[in-house]
Amino acid sequence: MSIKPILIAALVFGGVCTAAGQSPDRLMGRALKAMGEKPVKALRSATRQGTVTRADNGATGTFLMQTTRPGLYRVKMDVGGFEREYGYNGKSAWMRDSANGLATLTGRQSLDLQAEANFRNNLWVNYKKERMKAVSCGRTDVSGKAANCVSLNTTKGVTIKVHFDAATGLPVREEFPAGEMARVLDYSDYRSVNGVQEPFGIDMRTGEIVHEIRLTDVSHNSAVAKGEFDFPELSNEPLPEIPALLKALQANEDRVEDMLENYSYTQKVTRRELGKDGVLRETGSETTQLSFYKGYRITRLVEKNGRPLNERDQADEDREVAKRVEEIEKRIRREERRAVEQSAAGPPSGEGRRISVAEVLRASLLLNPRRERFKGRDVIVFDFEPNPNFDYKNAKSFLRFFGKCAGVMWIDEKDRQVARIDAILYDSYKVGGGLLANLKKGATFTLEQERVNDEIWLPSTADINLSVKVLLVKGINVNSVVRSFNYRKFSTEVEDAKVTDTVN
Repeated sequence: MSIKPILIAALVFGGVCTAAGQSPDRLMGRALKAMGEKPVKALRSATRQGTVTRADNGATGTFLMQTTRPGLYRVKMDVGGFEREYGYNGKSAWMRDSANGLATLTGRQSLDLQAEANFRNNLWVNYKKERMKAVSCGRTDVSGKAANCVSLNTTKGVTIKVHFDAATGLPVREEFPAGEMARVLDYSDYRSVNGVQEPFGIDMRTGEIVHEIRLTDVSHNSAVAKGEFDFPELSNEPLPEIPALLKALQANEDRVEDMLENYSYTQKVTRRELGKDGVLRETGSETTQLSFYKGYRITRLVEKNGRPLNERDQADEDREVAKRVEEIEKRIRREERRAVEQSAAGPPSGEGRRISVAEVLRASLLLNPRRERFKGRDVIVFDFEPNPNFDYKNAKSFLRFFGKCAGVMWIDEKDRQVARIDAILYDSYKVGGGLLANLKKGATFTLEQERVNDEIWLPSTADINLSVKVLLVKGINVNSVVRSFNYRKFSTEVEDAKVTDTVN
């Protein structure tokens, strides 16, 4: 057998294996150069407009996509009179169409759209800073073309797949999760716009529906009004005065606190970590039983990593609970003496009081109020963002922190209670001038509540995702889900700290 065919075969198959085995960083770096690395990194905003045709029935219309860094995003299509629009304004993700109307997105849909908005503005350029993992998903075929797939995985479990043309290096397909569906975009007809290779042919498949998009105009770094990304104003139904709503919310919180003392519940904190393979896994958990004693929370650990404490450890934990009850009694006696001493001098300063949601919103601007339905209830929803006129220098620490946050809040209009909060830290927050800890911007916090016994909204799920540097040295990533359940109403006594319900 001639050695020449063997060498040729080795070169061919060796080349295929090398291409298929390229690292994600190499594939993404090659793509960035093919797209125009310098002008791509200089993009601050983009507007893409064109025509759209629905493949199954031939209906035609218009298409618009707008992006502005760091993460504003909006897509609007009008196909045969049926409008569909979705976007993210840096605080809330939303969607509107002619069939279902307008709604603020929550849960997986919101996370998916936020991740898509970030990708549309920044591609994969900052994926390491954002603690994402890039993993090769192998050799693929896109419309008859050989491609290499890279999976980008966020710390919140969102996976975006990008397929790069094996010949040109350019993206030929992107796959985005969209709640229970997927949004797949195939690209063609690349043209240079201001030094950036832009695909003027886009076939977008959402579920079973395919839209054929043909761009006619692409502009870069032109001013896009921030209001373009805001929640659309469609309803003429009058809204309550927001200041009055917050005043009622704060006044109602005292009643809610009193009601909360009649409840015990179980709470499970699950820690997660994004592995090198891009899979978000549970790394441990702790389950506690919580109750209230004379206004103070009592916690009792009952499980670690899904296993009940052994008899000895549980006995130690119960002794600690008894000690905390004794400490509460001592604290109450001290506070009673202090109250007597201060009575002649006027009311106390308020230090040590619980943090009121209505109070912390004083550090924020409240935007885009709207009426919606949430878990079968009428709610008022509004976005919030840092108030530039707020006096942060002389504010309490919790107000300084909340004043750096932006997000969206749902308030039950009838109950005057918070049903849900989604927030993101817009700027780094330093504890002790940064000497003790430095919480990095981009941290996210979600709290969702359930209506219990037709009288009170109580926490059901909290999702915390942050990165903090402690003592200028150690970096800690916190990725946890807190689930609260098994709420029981009773008359609070000291013994309530030792409830023994089975943990689910």
